[in-house]
Amino acid sequence: MGQSEKWLDWAVELQAIAQAGLHYGRDRFDLERYRRVRDIAAEMMAEKTGISPEKVRDLFCCESGYQTPKLDTRAAIFQGEKILLVRELDGRWALPGGWVDAGLSVAESAVKEVLEEAGLTARAERIIAVQDREKHNEPVYAWKICKIFVLCTALGGAFAENSETTESGYFSLEELPPLAEEKNDREQIAMCFEAHSARQWETRFD
Repeated sequence: MGQSEKWLDWAVELQAIAQAGLHYGRDRFDLERYRRVRDIAAEMMAEKTGISPEKVRDLFCCESGYQTPKLDTRAAIFQGEKILLVRELDGRWALPGGWVDAGLSVAESAVKEVLEEAGLTARAERIIAVQDREKHNEPVYAWKICKIFVLCTALGGAFAENSETTESGYFSLEELPPLAEEKNDREQIAMCFEAHSARQWETRFD
């Protein structure tokens, strides 16, 4: 994307920020501000595309009605025959991961989460699986999630405690700590071990 088209990235990012604010915000004045940010994003899009502001709002700002799943990435990084897990604030452990951010690819988001949660720079190698969360993890959420497990290679770095995680470590399948099973369960981590040891791996999906 050329420099002259960066407005599109900015409009999409503003919309994503406003949407998150409207979902999580509680203060009525903040909600008014987020609505205005969402309107500005729609106005930017309308101005640049020639589509009417009303049509843009319908296409660009509407999160009611038909919903598509959110995307969640989980990065599988190995050191020998052990897998990297991070300890979350509640004391349970998970593969580094989180939402795929607007403007980032699945691979870029996986790498970003590894850096943020484990302090490591990494390279995304291949997709292990694409899963419907409801088929594998509990509890069931009101929103739908598509989980993408990505085999990654660590390139360097070191863990530092942060706002999301308090520790990191490598574990064998036989010595897994208490897991945040709403994010990844033992079966999913075992699948990552299989992908790591396989000479050839066919991406699983359901």
